[in-house]
Amino acid sequence: MITVSDVSLNFSDQKLFKDVNIKFTPGNCYGLIGANGAGKSTFLKILAGDIAPSTGNVILGPDERLATLRQNHFDYEDLTVMETVIMGHERLYAIMKEKDAIYMKEDFSEADGIKAAELEGEFAELGGWEAEVEASQMLQGLNIPEKFHQQKMSELTAGEKIKVLLAQALFGKPDVLLLDEPTNGLDVASIDWLEEFLINFENTVIVVSHDRHFLNKVCTHMADLDFNQIKLYVGNYDFWLESSQLAQRLQQDSNAKKEEKVKELQEFIARFSANASKSKQATSRKKMLEKITLDDLQPSSRRYPFIKFNANREIGNDLLQVDNLSVSVGGEKVLDKVSFTLNKDDKVAFLGKNDVVTTTLFKVLAGELEPDSGSIRWGVTTTQAYLPKDSTSLFSGETTILDWLRQFAEKEEDDNTFLRGFLGRMLFSGDDVLKPVNVLSGGEKVRVMLSKLMLLKANVLLLDDPTNHLDLESITALNDGLIDFKGAILFASHDHQFIQTTANRIIYLSTDGIVDRAETTYDEFRGNPDVQKRMKELGAE
Repeated sequence: MITVSDVSLNFSDQKLFKDVNIKFTPGNCYGLIGANGAGKSTFLKILAGDIAPSTGNVILGPDERLATLRQNHFDYEDLTVMETVIMGHERLYAIMKEKDAIYMKEDFSEADGIKAAELEGEFAELGGWEAEVEASQMLQGLNIPEKFHQQKMSELTAGEKIKVLLAQALFGKPDVLLLDEPTNGLDVASIDWLEEFLINFENTVIVVSHDRHFLNKVCTHMADLDFNQIKLYVGNYDFWLESSQLAQRLQQDSNAKKEEKVKELQEFIARFSANASKSKQATSRKKMLEKITLDDLQPSSRRYPFIKFNANREIGNDLLQVDNLSVSVGGEKVLDKVSFTLNKDDKVAFLGKNDVVTTTLFKVLAGELEPDSGSIRWGVTTTQAYLPKDSTSLFSGETTILDWLRQFAEKEEDDNTFLRGFLGRMLFSGDDVLKPVNVLSGGEKVRVMLSKLMLLKANVLLLDDPTNHLDLESITALNDGLIDFKGAILFASHDHQFIQTTANRIIYLSTDGIVDRAETTYDEFRGNPDVQKRMKELGAE
């Protein structure tokens, strides 16, 4: 258990938190949510003791151990993978090193024997004899095969190092576990394993994530950072989102009879009462949900961008034909004799063993990369708009956002009033529109690119990892905008819920072949045993 008492933090003349009082209890997983800049990661650092609050304190239960997911990927280069994981339990690792040092002594004394016996006893109490087995199981669950466990960290790829540090945080059953974006850099199988681990984890978890499916799957509570406070909501992310929207409606509809409001609240709670992230928590959570009153619901201060794509014309019978497409990157074959035909109503999610595969395909489809061989043919009625995975090169100058966007506006839209209003709906208000594009954050660049795509009015959208850098509010708005879009969509993404709610066709790409399933959802694709068998044959993780 971890208790936060009267915690405030003033940072760069900005008050991030004010008199926060909250208790995180065992058996629960808390999703810490808040708008970009609200201070989610900073709050985790306060809990971890990395940052001292301006006022108040954080109290960990007696004899309890806290573990946090670190991002220092290159601090363990000379250590083995196994050592790096076990270091997650600092006391256990210290005992192991001290024991080894004593046993290596040439002049082993009686005092050394007594000390070694004491250490052996504590080592056993801390689960030392099972440590390597536990660490190995975690690593294998995260797709780090056993053959790598005794290798040096310096021999691993950046993605593999991310997984090792995650195993380090999870190792040794910590009493409190702090995770900041734990699914970043993980493949689908590793995310599945992590979800199951956290669902069955019996202690306290506090997690920050932009993955809505992940939050819905593992969280029993949401800790909403808003108005410089943190308010707990029983239930997962969807429950928090809908309760916030319900509160907004009730607040706006102030003339409605209270009985009608109460009825709407009761119906809302009834829908979520049976929605259990952890089955053993379902009964207690249901009781807590039933105690919610109208006064407990508060509208959020979050702002959502307005994202709506309108096509300039309908697509004819032909959308896209790809025939025997082969592409190499850096001398290595990435796509080999890939062929598929898309239909005008397709909203296709492209998957690959890694991002290079899908990004390469999108560059070819957008005309930015010439294939080694093969051809692509777009239908004559199609117009394409492309959102690259990395748009940094498009924002290298000191042009203002307003003038940068102006080049994509039609004649009747080339007006400061129109463009300011358009950007205002994308959360660039006032003097924000005069910011130079080369100083924009990752999320701001994506919102500007989405503004460009809306102005182009294309009937085909090419989106390479469009949720990358976006906050939950922007992801939700984009997701809704694509669901309503009447044209065709070709996209790559790691966001489970985004794929599930947007795609009606899934194509998995590899150098040895493809798996193509039309009229299917992502969950159906993943649950199809024939599909999974074929993907394993193609080397999918």
